[in-house]
Amino acid sequence: MKNLKINKRFTAELPADVNETNEIRQVSNALFSYVNPVKPSNPVLIHASESVAELVGIDKDEIQSESFLNVFSGKEILPETRPFAMCYAGHQFGNWAGQLGDGRAINLTEVEHENKFFMLQLKGAGKTPYSRTADGLAVLRSSIREYLCAEAMHYLGVPTTRSLSLIQSGDEVLRDILYNGNPAYEKGAIVCRVAPSFIRFGSFEMLTARNELKNLKQFTEFTIRNYFPEIKGEPKEQYIQFFKKVADTTREMILHWQRVGFVHGVMNTDNMSIHGITIDYGPYGWLENYDPNWTPNTTDSQHRRYRFGNQPQVAQWNLYQLANALYPLINEAKPLENILESFMNDFSEDYKVMFLSKLGIFTSIETDSELIVDLEENLQLSETDMTIFFRNLGKIKKEDSAEIALEKIKDAFYIPDEIANNVLENWKTWFTLYLQRLNTEELSDEDRQAKMNKINPKYVLRNYMAQLSIDAADKGDFSLVSELYLLLQNPYDEQPDMEKWFAKRPDWARSKVGCSMLSCSS
Repeated sequence: MKNLKINKRFTAELPADVNETNEIRQVSNALFSYVNPVKPSNPVLIHASESVAELVGIDKDEIQSESFLNVFSGKEILPETRPFAMCYAGHQFGNWAGQLGDGRAINLTEVEHENKFFMLQLKGAGKTPYSRTADGLAVLRSSIREYLCAEAMHYLGVPTTRSLSLIQSGDEVLRDILYNGNPAYEKGAIVCRVAPSFIRFGSFEMLTARNELKNLKQFTEFTIRNYFPEIKGEPKEQYIQFFKKVADTTREMILHWQRVGFVHGVMNTDNMSIHGITIDYGPYGWLENYDPNWTPNTTDSQHRRYRFGNQPQVAQWNLYQLANALYPLINEAKPLENILESFMNDFSEDYKVMFLSKLGIFTSIETDSELIVDLEENLQLSETDMTIFFRNLGKIKKEDSAEIALEKIKDAFYIPDEIANNVLENWKTWFTLYLQRLNTEELSDEDRQAKMNKINPKYVLRNYMAQLSIDAADKGDFSLVSELYLLLQNPYDEQPDMEKWFAKRPDWARSKVGCSMLSCSS
């Protein structure tokens, strides 16, 4: 890694854990603990992203080198660096969980390239003081899911961490995939993920909960100075601006999630980035049939706190916890309350504009809200594939009848026979209103479809697709990982050779483990 420009702002400027033994414990008065990755027995590079390598300053010809393999598997440590795990807390499923921290993530170092800073972090590289009862390792299936999904989200235009490399460790890892008392050994793997930083809402929550207010002030000012240099003014005003920035970027991120049908599955405050980027890909999923109540997380199956339709509300709730954590620095509730109160109002307005753009409507009028509500209800009358519906909606022409329009989107229906009687009449009524509305827009059919096709993806990483690549990889065949990686780099393009992936979830995947709901170990 001859051109990597190492930077040590985090470890140089913030308090470290004075105890350098790698034992599970409570860590106080520190933002991180030094810890080395466990050395894998026989690492093998499965895939690496040339674009992410270039982003952080690694030459693409280095990707196949022994040095790249050793560093990003944890076998070797970069010269003049000290890997570390971050200490943070958080609310999990709405309940205070206390200290959490990087239980299976180890930060290698921060690097600077072309005036941008990136943290390089290994996920699945071994135990840390924050691993609780776990081993800090990751299995091949979860690593493939994280590696592919982060890159898929990036190319969809969704703010996210990036994936640099996916490496098989050569070691076996014991996991109970369904938490049902049937553990089994699986192949281990390590992902190197990249972000401006991995600072979370829970980082601030921890300091406030422990009344470490000196560290809270130092950490907040460090975060603003290094990651939000545009924020100026008196300290109190900076803290308020910082919270406003986090709220705004979080709102934008959630809006993108709703646009593409992504469900995070575990929106705990320790899984929320202060950069407004998607982090920690575990039991995520994309909506197959449009169901606002769907969650991909088995742990969340009873209360469905993290269901698709509740993601904006959860984001606001999480921001409340961040506001509570920052309050001791501000000692004034009103500025924070104003930002929190405007969050859902602003989201609602943005959501309407976003949803109308998915419909090819780019000038809003008062009756459009009813058009949106009626469509969301119709989409739930019978299982309707979200991705296929909105993509095919672009094929409709202004002169079409409601019957012709319905014919053009019929491939989105999982059970076509259910589109009859009242359901059919509801759809005809909606399409009649929709076509009337389209005819008030100035864009031609061709221009409208072109704009819609840049908003409504044709290809997303459906769970069954990820599972197929996992099943093949488990047998030593990584070709499907490479194929999906290429597919997902251009999710808005037609890609005729990849048309097989523009399809509804197959029946066999409806209830198969890994294809419907997943556990937090996924």
